[in-house]
Amino acid sequence: MIVLGIETSCDETSAAVLENEKVLSNVIFSQIKTHRAYGGVVPEIAAREHLAKLPLVIDEAMRTAGVKMSGLDGVAVTYGPGLAGALIAGVSYAKSISFSLGIPLIGVNHLEAHLLSPFIEYPGIKFPYLGLVISGGHTNMYLARGLGDYKLIGSTRDDAAGEAFDKAAKMLGLQYPGGPSIAKAALKGDPSKINFPQAQMKDKSNDFSFSGLKTAVLYYIERNKNKLESGEITVNDIAAAFQKAVARSISNKLSRIYGEYGIKTVVLSGGVAANTYLKDEIKKFTDSKGIFFYTPSMKLCTDNAAMIAYTGYRHLKSGIKTGVDIDVDPELKVAVR
Repeated sequence: MIVLGIETSCDETSAAVLENEKVLSNVIFSQIKTHRAYGGVVPEIAAREHLAKLPLVIDEAMRTAGVKMSGLDGVAVTYGPGLAGALIAGVSYAKSISFSLGIPLIGVNHLEAHLLSPFIEYPGIKFPYLGLVISGGHTNMYLARGLGDYKLIGSTRDDAAGEAFDKAAKMLGLQYPGGPSIAKAALKGDPSKINFPQAQMKDKSNDFSFSGLKTAVLYYIERNKNKLESGEITVNDIAAAFQKAVARSISNKLSRIYGEYGIKTVVLSGGVAANTYLKDEIKKFTDSKGIFFYTPSMKLCTDNAAMIAYTGYRHLKSGIKTGVDIDVDPELKVAVR
């Protein structure tokens, strides 16, 4: 079974070809340079870039895979969540391919694709597992009990972790996107110089909150201008302390729910999963408890079509298809049974 995957939920235009569970190609065109001047993703510009680049990206994916359009058995596409215009670009293209070739269309939930992305490199992962999807728009924890069977355990009540990284980076005068910039600066900083707070929920829920941490960074910068000017404290130190606070917040939450759900496997995915410090903190916890820990490689952490093709393949194999009348859903959530 050969499936073409298309991903256009935000600012990456991606196409991938998958044969059964093997990725034959995974082409990603990033719009970071385009949006960097604005300090974030501009939805209208993102949609136009997708329209311009998608035909080229799909052609390259098919050529790299050595597959002709006539050899496709299905086309999978992200239909949510994401930016409305960006999603429409991908879904419209996928519909035209499905209709013209007479092959099944599989609408893929972007969040589910992140949850399943580690299977591409680690096919031995067993359900159930705790899935962490940490990205620019989401900080969610799921109990993944089976394909299409997920229970939301906790989510962010305000900024997602990736958003917090972007905003903190802007305060520190670092480049967009904030995640890589802060991670790079933190390598030269001392996280022990500053102790930023971690939000504690009054209702004892498993949700996250990063708005307070973001505000703490702002106040710290304003109140310590003299130390920054003298070099007693550096931007690198603040970046390191901020990164530590985010990572500890997530790993501490894991520790809290460990006993409640009898977790034996933890899976980390999403763009922020590429952060080495975060991965190390989670691995320290999982190693201390004898828990299996999986996270995909860098290219599969960010938005990519390989995870869309894989999820589409799994659903198509299970007999799940989508009609060509499917509409985009920018606010789509992972379905819970």
